[in-house]
Amino acid sequence: MLKNLNLENILFLDIETVPQYADYESVPENFKKLWDDKSARIRQPDKPDTPEDLYRRAGIYAEFGKIICISAGYIAGSQFRVKSFYGDDEKELLTGFSALLNKHYNTPQHLLCAHNGKEFDFPYIARRMLINRMPIPDILNLAGKKPWEVQHLDTMDLWRFGDYKSYTSLNLLTAIFGIPTPKDDIDGSMVYDTYWLKNDIERIVTYCQKDTLAVAQILLSYMGKPLIKESQVVVV
Repeated sequence: MLKNLNLENILFLDIETVPQYADYESVPENFKKLWDDKSARIRQPDKPDTPEDLYRRAGIYAEFGKIICISAGYIAGSQFRVKSFYGDDEKELLTGFSALLNKHYNTPQHLLCAHNGKEFDFPYIARRMLINRMPIPDILNLAGKKPWEVQHLDTMDLWRFGDYKSYTSLNLLTAIFGIPTPKDDIDGSMVYDTYWLKNDIERIVTYCQKDTLAVAQILLSYMGKPLIKESQVVVV
């Protein structure tokens, strides 16, 4: 499959998410009760974590979180061009990203690629679009599609080779393949503090763009192709 890929038909992406509210106390009462139920299911039996303690993790669930950045990168000739949709207004950034998909990634030949995208990025974006009462672009919408019609690549899924026993992080794969780490400033565990406590979304955008480039570098490594040089990266 990989040897027949047209790299210029692939949109590489990464998303960053946070809880919808800065802290548990700010959550509306009806959603507090729902989060209490959710946290009871995800709490580890040997730890006395309260719903308040676990609320920092709410951002990984589309029902309780929101997207604050989508970075999308594509190969164009000798360049890797990356554009980010970000901000406090989730519907606005989703609208911009949706317009990109509908205009430029709207044929059966186009593909989306992310790390753990099939379990996280792609369904999270689709769910948040529905919550924001937006139509889902066809390339993201799996309804009624047969498995071979789904236009999604997942660098973690490709690394599994059918072995579903473990999770392999993006950071580990970049280390294995000698790719510069995208975690040289912050990592996913720091996004909550960087957004809600430090109000530094630009730092999160830079991190998200690095992750997007890392996804492309990993796919190139799988294909035995040269890596993208720093001088070839263009932020648009």
